[in-house]
Amino acid sequence: MDPPARPYKIPESVLVVIHTPALDVLLIERADKPGFWQSVTGSKDRLDEPLVETCIREVAEETGIAIGSAAVPRAALRDWQLANLYEIYPVWRHRYAPGVTHNTEHVFGLTVPAGIPVRLNPREHLRYEWLPWQAAADRCFSPSNAEAVLHLPRFTSPPTPPA
Repeated sequence: MDPPARPYKIPESVLVVIHTPALDVLLIERADKPGFWQSVTGSKDRLDEPLVETCIREVAEETGIAIGSAAVPRAALRDWQLANLYEIYPVWRHRYAPGVTHNTEHVFGLTVPAGIPVRLNPREHLRYEWLPWQAAADRCFSPSNAEAVLHLPRFTSPPTPPA
């Protein structure tokens, strides 16, 4: 008997830029494409899944970091109110329903303490690295991921007091 077919991925996802207060960014190397470094990404599991729930699930699955723990409170996750519409790389289109060519990616930032343990899922990622934000942006294979990392200082700097 054949195993059940995997359901198609939903073309709506999250990108979570995980960083320390000093703006060092966590990047992970894809197991299916060695040399492709990225932030945590992942699609919604169901159409009505809240994006915050997608972030919490994907960060835990891909890094072992528990959002909502004492070390990483829920408030450490911020919705940057940015969305990228991009063409899905042809190598990954088979994961989506026929005719689906674009994905909407919602960008979040997650502040974590320096030295937080990272536990990769070896089926998904080979290695991880903490890099200063500019170097992390240069390392990202995805232009939308690089652009999100370049926004990091804007979303982490304290608000400017009125003059």
